[in-house]
Amino acid sequence: MEETNRQKKIAGVIQKDLAEVLQLDARNGLRGVIISVSKVSVTADLGQAKAYLSVFPSEKRTEIINAVTENVAGIRHELAQRTKGQLRRMPNLLFFGDDSLDYIENIDDSLQGKDKNPIFNPEILEKRKKS
Repeated sequence: MEETNRQKKIAGVIQKDLAEVLQLDARNGLRGVIISVSKVSVTADLGQAKAYLSVFPSEKRTEIINAVTENVAGIRHELAQRTKGQLRRMPNLLFFGDDSLDYIENIDDSLQGKDKNPIFNPEILEKRKKS
């Protein structure tokens, strides 16, 4: 089902403010880590928002997502303060890791020949079992 205009507007407001909150927290506590909110989607009843976080370096993604999930009450409170004039009720927040940068990097490595290429090196392919 397609998102309504209201869902898109709320998702946009949450995405903008959530990015500011997380980047401020990252600046204060996590040196060398960049967190961005790549997408926010809101359910039809406006009760739940799924936020997809992109973390650099990607090795820390799971650690950061877990830390953000543990602090969801504080983040939700900060968002509610920031969006007081725009939203009546702050949706529950769910956080997920966005691995699209890793996917793009893998494609880029393959195109540049940095990956093992099965065309030039067919022994890296799994052998098919005969039945």
